[in-house]
Amino acid sequence: MALSRRAFLERTALGTLSSAVVKARTAAAQAVPNSAGTETPKLKAPANACDCHMHVYDAARFPLAPSQRIPPTDATVGDYRLLQRRIGTSRVVVVTPRNYATRNEVTLDALKQIGASARGVAVLHPTVTSDELKRFHDAGIRGIRFSLSDPATAVVTVDMVEPLSNRAADLGWHVQFNVDGDQIVTWADMLRRLPSTMVFDHMGHPPQPDGIAHRSHRVIRELIDRGRTWVKLSGAYSNSRVGPPYPEATQVARAFVAAAPERLVWGSDWPHPSEPPERKPNDALLFDLMSEWVADERTRHRILVENPVTLYGFAR
Repeated sequence: MALSRRAFLERTALGTLSSAVVKARTAAAQAVPNSAGTETPKLKAPANACDCHMHVYDAARFPLAPSQRIPPTDATVGDYRLLQRRIGTSRVVVVTPRNYATRNEVTLDALKQIGASARGVAVLHPTVTSDELKRFHDAGIRGIRFSLSDPATAVVTVDMVEPLSNRAADLGWHVQFNVDGDQIVTWADMLRRLPSTMVFDHMGHPPQPDGIAHRSHRVIRELIDRGRTWVKLSGAYSNSRVGPPYPEATQVARAFVAAAPERLVWGSDWPHPSEPPERKPNDALLFDLMSEWVADERTRHRILVENPVTLYGFAR
């Protein structure tokens, strides 16, 4: 039976609307290498929100250093821009990963590609020259990382911390620690002596199930109270035995938020190098955890936008 003109127009309008909805959903869905899922977060990132912890792997252009660690898949600046588009952050801190040892050119190249909206953290030996440090600073490096949780694959040692902390303090940089909670307890006296600002990756990795009851949490709280220590709200999956939505990590994060929101920044830890390809986390879920960890929008803005300006020197 022939359609009336009105019925035809209504059916056409519905078809157009349905097509528009499908296109909108397709545009919102964003597959990102080294990340599960495609949906966008429910939480809208504020302008100038900063991802303060991620890594770049570009083995074709920058060969990895020899290591016992399993080589990660590539995670280029182009791949990361897809993640930014998906979760809504616009500023970033690129951290040289362990598989590059002290080969920081991959990080320097990323900073050059991204420009003024990026800062970096390098891995260095005490033999680094003043001219090299100036080159790094001019490129956007603002910290020195010590990844010491796995001594078998570590490329730096704890005895390098104090001499490099002195160099960092002279530059206005920080020293950044990827260590386990037990190591924090063991090195507490040394940490108290350091002259530079300190940053702890992944909420300090307190052993689970102890979490905030572990002595390392008290050590970090004491260091925060001294005024020169920061903590990254990152690595939820490495602070949980249960898995998504990582309730143990939520307990640790909320404790830090209640105690010192002015000393916290957030990081994705993309491309999640500790996780095998089949177990990469969902970055939309990781960003949405900020709603669980930080109930107040004003405090979230401080952690995502204002604190990175203070710590890394982004433009206000």
